Amino acid sequence: MNDAVLEARSLAGNKFKNGLNCTESIVHTFNEMLGNPLNSEALKMATGFGGGLGHAGCMCGALTGSVMILGLFKGRVDPGQAREPAYDLAHDFHDRFVSEYGATCCRALNLHAFDSPEHLRFCLKLTGGTAKLLMEFIQEKELEA
Repeated sequence: MNDAVLEARSLAGNKFKNGLNCTESIVHTFNEMLGNPLNSEALKMATGFGGGLGHAGCMCGALTGSVMILGLFKGRVDPGQAREPAYDLAHDFHDRFVSEYGATCCRALNLHAFDSPEHLRFCLKLTGGTAKLLMEFIQEKELEA
């Protein structure tokens, strides 16, 4: 594991321990590591994705945060641009996440009650692990923002 991968895992885990949710932890970590391309207003958009969309238990927030970060590399700003590069990255990372964790749904990944000590311990590991997975993916795909 190289330094950037270890740093991503550690930063995301620490941000989660310090009170950010899973999505916020991923987005804030990679924003810092990529030189802060997102301002504070943009960072706010991550909040509602935590807990599988506001504790709905749907799509894992660490996964959705990761896809948000991948959008910095291949996202588009107008409809004339191709969406397939972003879709391809999102799909590939989705598949990588499923291969690693077996599911994408928050309530399937973590069976503990929201915000219980067991739930938070599991999400801490998952958030750090997803940051590691994302940095490895970014490096493997040779992505540059």
